[in-house]
Amino acid sequence: MPPVTSLGRNGDRRRLAGNGRATSAAGHVFNCSLVLNFFTLAYPKEWTRVDFWGASEGATSARATDDLIPIRSEDQKRGSEARNNVEEPIRCGWAGNELAMRYHDEEWGVPLHDDRAIFEFIVLEGAQAGLSWDTILRKRERYREVFDHFDPETVARYDEAKVAQLLADPGIIRNKMKINAAIQNARAFLAVRDVFGTFDAYIWRFVDGQPIVNSWRTLAEIPARTAESDALSADLRKRGFSFVGSTICYAHMQATGMVNDHLVDCFRYAEVRGA
Repeated sequence: MPPVTSLGRNGDRRRLAGNGRATSAAGHVFNCSLVLNFFTLAYPKEWTRVDFWGASEGATSARATDDLIPIRSEDQKRGSEARNNVEEPIRCGWAGNELAMRYHDEEWGVPLHDDRAIFEFIVLEGAQAGLSWDTILRKRERYREVFDHFDPETVARYDEAKVAQLLADPGIIRNKMKINAAIQNARAFLAVRDVFGTFDAYIWRFVDGQPIVNSWRTLAEIPARTAESDALSADLRKRGFSFVGSTICYAHMQATGMVNDHLVDCFRYAEVRGA
């Protein structure tokens, strides 16, 4: 570990060597313990206790010792101000809390092509109906646990006993219609995959295989549904899906990157566009 450097009362730096002595910026060597004890008595409020590494002369390994190292209050203040002045990136206005910001920054709008992850969003978007997305994000980990990490083959085999178990779980949305819809949608999901090879290949046809990149400047400009989401909703319904209205489908398209609806001044707009 590199030697510890401290600040003296006048701001000159002290290099703490392994033998318990310090060298000033001018090259003077002095005994740390005498100087530290003096300043501890003379200026008790300006010293704080910290740990540093030292070793006696001739020692072959370092040992932890406890001593008093001066820290200037103005240095602490500057460090605190620097941390507080770190600029947050510009985000879409709907990401208003830590969980939503992490979801916005890492997932929302990123083109998604993994079937299991797509199925997860189908279930979660259906569960959201009539609720806020923040509510779903808070319950998402529990959904993953009780829905077998959204494995569609497993969910498609859920029986009444499993439904009763899910309805008793406070960690998810306990709505029987939505739970039954998730199970039916898993079965319909597998049927689509049998026809198209992957659900990914099926669903991306509705945007010709490429994300639709919009150029919204305000949240008010973003539509709740589009011609593409209308077509997707109608086709999913014909294939036996439920809780797949056009608005839900458009939210799904936004989440899975079929549409880039980040505002143009959002830092993720260009990043997602280049993904």
